[in-house]
Amino acid sequence: MDSDAVDVQGQPGEAGGGRGGGAGVVDDPRPLSQLGRDGILEVAIAFVDQNGLSKLTMRRLGAACGVEAMALYRYVHGRGDLLTGIVDHIIDRLYTDQLAARRQEDGWQDYLMRLAHGVRQIALRHPEVFPLVATQAPEAPWIRPPLRSLRWMESFLDTLISYGFDDNSAVAAYRSYTTFLIGQLLLEVSARGAELHPDEPILEDSVRSSERSLADYPHLQRLQPMLSQDRSSAEFDEALEATLDRLELLLAGQ
Repeated sequence: MDSDAVDVQGQPGEAGGGRGGGAGVVDDPRPLSQLGRDGILEVAIAFVDQNGLSKLTMRRLGAACGVEAMALYRYVHGRGDLLTGIVDHIIDRLYTDQLAARRQEDGWQDYLMRLAHGVRQIALRHPEVFPLVATQAPEAPWIRPPLRSLRWMESFLDTLISYGFDDNSAVAAYRSYTTFLIGQLLLEVSARGAELHPDEPILEDSVRSSERSLADYPHLQRLQPMLSQDRSSAEFDEALEATLDRLELLLAGQ
């Protein structure tokens, strides 16, 4: 691969710039071999936090890690793999910090509460990164509404089904819960100056990323026909009616 093709934005040799004044503020002094994939993702998250997603390129990330961009390809296989890796990395923290300690007897309501507050913490800590969560997963672009974290979607469906939700109810819960949560949090991070609609070049996915298997996500595979349905119009009407019902209760309680 031509190293000049790595940086699809900006001029060759640019190492930073943007909101944080450049990539140098997130430099990690460790050798790349010690950083590994997780370390590179940490540097990428810090870069986006300080400079914005639009400034993230493989060339600039390499500069922040103290290496040439091509050296990163041993650990990340292109832009799509990098962006998916960033989302997976922060979602993994959510499961470690918020969900690992919960018990099955705590109930599905407790699960959804922990998940919502954990995701909100991520959004507020990383407002520049968070809009990535609401982009399509390259392996499952048919899911509506889209999320880039396969683990989140699979775990959500598996947990609700374990509490007695049938397939239809689990998918309906995924749709309504995700629409509310992501929509609310995108509004919050937008108020903090985050760009909600990354440019198309940022979301280009490598062939290697799009070929990743869904074998580890049996619920997503099995429920693909239902998850791929676009029910946005009906869901909008249902959410509007529910909001109006709530407002009537508020008015009656004055």
